[in-house]
Amino acid sequence: MKHAIRIVIIGGGFAGHRAARSLARALPDDAGAEIVLVNPTDYLLYLPLLPEVAAAILDPRSVTISLAETLPGVRLTLGNVSSIDLDHRRVAYTDPEAGDHELGYDRLIVAVGSVNKLLPIPGVGERAHGFRGVPEAIYLRDHVIRQVELAAGGDDREERDARCTFVVVGAGYTGTEVAAQGPLFTAAIARHHPELGPQRMRWLLLDVAPRVLPELDERLSRVADRVLRRRGVEVRMGTSVEEATMDGVRLTTGELVPTRSLIWCVGVRPDPVIEQTGLPTRRGRIVVDPTLAVPGQPGVFACGDAAAVPDLTRPGRDTPMTAQHATRQGTLAGRNVAASLGFAVDLGGTQAAANPLGIPLSGLPAKAVTRGYHLLSMPGNRVRTVVDWLLDATLGRQPVQLGLVRSAAVPLDTASPELPHPGYRLPEDHPARAR
Repeated sequence: MKHAIRIVIIGGGFAGHRAARSLARALPDDAGAEIVLVNPTDYLLYLPLLPEVAAAILDPRSVTISLAETLPGVRLTLGNVSSIDLDHRRVAYTDPEAGDHELGYDRLIVAVGSVNKLLPIPGVGERAHGFRGVPEAIYLRDHVIRQVELAAGGDDREERDARCTFVVVGAGYTGTEVAAQGPLFTAAIARHHPELGPQRMRWLLLDVAPRVLPELDERLSRVADRVLRRRGVEVRMGTSVEEATMDGVRLTTGELVPTRSLIWCVGVRPDPVIEQTGLPTRRGRIVVDPTLAVPGQPGVFACGDAAAVPDLTRPGRDTPMTAQHATRQGTLAGRNVAASLGFAVDLGGTQAAANPLGIPLSGLPAKAVTRGYHLLSMPGNRVRTVVDWLLDATLGRQPVQLGLVRSAAVPLDTASPELPHPGYRLPEDHPARAR
């Protein structure tokens, strides 16, 4: 069937997925429009639960939501977008088997998301482990298990201490969750290795910010800080890494920490493909108006981490790069694209409540609310996730390496948050091939 109108959505994260779903629901069946979603993988990664994959609580399949299953009526095209030709209204992409293609569009939604933010610190690009996708979570899971197992099999005290020391940089949502899960995970592994005896499992959390979770109010930040310290995490605020070497990291305080594990959760930056478009940007994000339309580019919209969306509740500022904002923006982008085609669309009301209960919670009530929120937010795999949580609570974790992902497959400086197709070979000049 030949479609009169083609709408291309770049990116299948929170913003792109929600844009595709709201668009498919808003368009009439006889609209004659084709919705195409271009994404490197066939799944939406539910990023907030990724630390639980790294800590062996959740199976990776629980946090990977099938795009084809949850987006009926949307055509999925696997590929990494390499360029956007706004003049000729075409998108160029590379498929998982390194084939190059082009795709024309009548309407375009840019929701490419973000990648790891690197800082010009010697050794970080080569020594640190990123945390943006399933491959990195699986690799980190194996790496932590491997370090404890190697420590258990060695006799050198200094090497054992270094292997049992884990440094997390970045005290935002991801870094704090990784550091909070870390001691529980290494304690579970160590229980299977009595030869370690009283060996200390040392976890450090570093950030230049004055407190953990600076995005939250001070009360919740203090609660998180107390939980971390109670679990034995060394919380070092106002501190970061000055240099990373094979033997450890040198902190900005001058202290040398022997370690084999540097986990980089400093933050994210918009996908580099945005720079190629030539569109006006603000702090690396595409400038859009409150409707998410790109000024001066008819039929082009942007949302999520890719877009500098004005925060109407805080004049002069943009919305932060969070899953909650990306989800709301994706819905709005999909509806506005449908409206731009001339169809009657019920846009509904807007929801801007960041804290639906209006009550700061901690402890078990907070845990219950958090998990309930994630289950409601996930567009699929809810039963599988609940089963994983129940299995973890009753049977514990499986401290075995999977051996599926090697270090070269998860370079920190990769421009894509996801691992390419298993048959894909890294380019000859890719920095990971030199490691």
